[in-house]
Amino acid sequence: MISFNAEYWIWITLAVGYNNPKIKRISEIYTDVGKFYCGGEKEWRFCGFFTSRDIERLSCTKLSDAKNIIDRCNQLGYSVISIDDDSYPKCLYNIDSPPAVLYVSGKLPDIDNQFSIGIVGTRRATQYGIKNSYKFAYALAKYGTVVVSGGALGVDGASHRGALAADGITVCVRGCGLNCRYLSENADIRRTIPQKGAVISEYPPDETPRRYYFPARNRIISALSDGVLIIESGAKSGSLITADFAVEQGKDVFALLGNNSPQNEGSNNRIKEGSAIPVTDFMDILNEYDNLYATDREIDFDSISLEDIENLPVKGRNNLKEKRVYLNNNNVSEAHSKDNNAILVNDKKHETQLKHKSNLELSRTAQTVYDYISNEPVHIDKISNDLNIPVFKVLTALTMLEMKGLVSALQGRKYILK
Repeated sequence: MISFNAEYWIWITLAVGYNNPKIKRISEIYTDVGKFYCGGEKEWRFCGFFTSRDIERLSCTKLSDAKNIIDRCNQLGYSVISIDDDSYPKCLYNIDSPPAVLYVSGKLPDIDNQFSIGIVGTRRATQYGIKNSYKFAYALAKYGTVVVSGGALGVDGASHRGALAADGITVCVRGCGLNCRYLSENADIRRTIPQKGAVISEYPPDETPRRYYFPARNRIISALSDGVLIIESGAKSGSLITADFAVEQGKDVFALLGNNSPQNEGSNNRIKEGSAIPVTDFMDILNEYDNLYATDREIDFDSISLEDIENLPVKGRNNLKEKRVYLNNNNVSEAHSKDNNAILVNDKKHETQLKHKSNLELSRTAQTVYDYISNEPVHIDKISNDLNIPVFKVLTALTMLEMKGLVSALQGRKYILK
């Protein structure tokens, strides 16, 4: 499907650029953008918000260039949804700089009437980040949530794969053209997503990526989402830009509790600042939305199979399978010796930790929770019940303990001494 006025909107983006707030202003003034094109320079000046440089570019840009892009989309089987089309998402139109057109491979879901969560994070994800990205997306998709992400390596790719594994709907927002071969490692999911969802972009099909396209792309991810989940984000990660857009757009921001490694510095800081809701499993997200899920379906978060992500591509990591190490008779005893030494070191570390439990600078609640936790995993609800402390206060305490590197969060909202 190609929207009726698509060629005019494409022509405008070719002239004044993408991510331009003037595009929305044009749509507010003209019910038929064709009149804007036909009005010429006099009409453009009458609008009152175009610079001389803008008018020069509008004058020099050929409508035939836009028609060529539409021909290319027809050749490749892509749809083009323009900003004045009834099928254009209202949630996207409501932001300051909505795209003039969306190029679509597949079928864009009715995002205005379906619950959706954006999942974002580092391209250099750890196994912890990869597994949680996949499992959150899988579980949310099973509950009918549309999973939105950016198609990048690491967290993005794992999220799309998790949603697909659950036979759910996912939307991939690219920072380049749909036909661009950028990130060939994820080409398989870009081919699969259109069967259940859509790969979309505001850029023409063959547009190559540019550095500033990706921050701009993030505003679309957050706009299409009811909430945004951050999984493993460094202090300067691009995923924090998505979170900032989400806050500006009035969306919820969630962050997976992580340890104090650099991969979690950004997301942990958002939790600490109070700008992100800490989560440990997918129900923490769903519980924020009253009466959204009236269902008897139960998903065991810990039992979700991870076979599909054994060799998932991550930036900066060799994507080949790790070589297996086979022990022969000569090195079995050496391996056992190393294991025994590790156990002794861990026991000694834990003994030292116990001696200093009461000397930490913790709040009274955090100290009480820390004293309660042991080397056996314990569920947050049990901590709350046994200590007679409200769950939200326990979660706040656990967040602080996690940031100090004193406890570790496990799947299923369980915790253990670190």
